[in-house]
Amino acid sequence: MGLRDWFQPRMLDWVMRQMNELRSEALAAAEGDVLEVGFGTGLNLDFYASSVKSVTGLDRRAAEGLPALEERVGRARFPLERCTLRADGELPFDAGRFDCVVTTWTLCSIRDPVRALAEMRRVLKPGGRYVFIEHGRAPSAATARWQDRLNPLWRRISDGCNMNRPIDRLVEEGGFELTGLERFRHTGPGLLAHMYRGVATRSP
Repeated sequence: MGLRDWFQPRMLDWVMRQMNELRSEALAAAEGDVLEVGFGTGLNLDFYASSVKSVTGLDRRAAEGLPALEERVGRARFPLERCTLRADGELPFDAGRFDCVVTTWTLCSIRDPVRALAEMRRVLKPGGRYVFIEHGRAPSAATARWQDRLNPLWRRISDGCNMNRPIDRLVEEGGFELTGLERFRHTGPGLLAHMYRGVATRSP
């Protein structure tokens, strides 16, 4: 294992732990058999409610050798399967396989988010829920302009993360119907602190 492979998941884990206070409310609507796209270091595992029966965690890069991850996996109250796979290709699951799809701070770094969302919709049961919390484009025109200016640089230094994506629009373009959406500013730099927390459904 190279230094980068050792360091990156630990840094990611530390950064994303700063969002833990937002996870319970964001994940409250998750239930049944869940596909979590952007599993990362398993931070959501401790926040799923008892209504979740199983989780299939999907990530483009497996975070191995991280003791905190293994501890979270060991505490999971439900069956857990982990897959290393990009989200914006064809997913290896039957149509209608899952009751719920979850993303938390994931759509920012998927190369083709609309294609990925369309695949998430395909593997979701009719009437199933897509539950998400993401950072994205600010409602302030002035802040959004700065996001657009700085995004090319930010994407290069942050492993493909985009700060300026309009999450609500992407979700709808992916074929979902938004049933609830909350937008708010979290702590931290304004360019990265604008959150979209919501639930969408796959219409029959």
